[in-house]
Amino acid sequence: MSNQVAGDPVALTIDALGRKCPIPIIMLAEQINQVPLGAVIAVLADDPAAYTDVPAWCRLKSHKHVGTVELQQGWAIHVRRSY
Repeated sequence: MSNQVAGDPVALTIDALGRKCPIPIIMLAEQINQVPLGAVIAVLADDPAAYTDVPAWCRLKSHKHVGTVELQQGWAIHVRRSY
């Protein structure tokens, strides 16, 4: 598996595999300020709700959903920190 979407390196990976929503979003919200502005975080999740809820959270919080990569188990949902 590549750690990149559209050539952007991943600064932080949050492993939320096996966790039900809203836990992946809570983990992202708690850790997003650990990376520099413009950096990409990969949220690993396998709860189907996370597939749509993480991008929706990005829109709500004005961060950028860069893309979603399908994994053997779940997805890597890539988020760029905007502020």
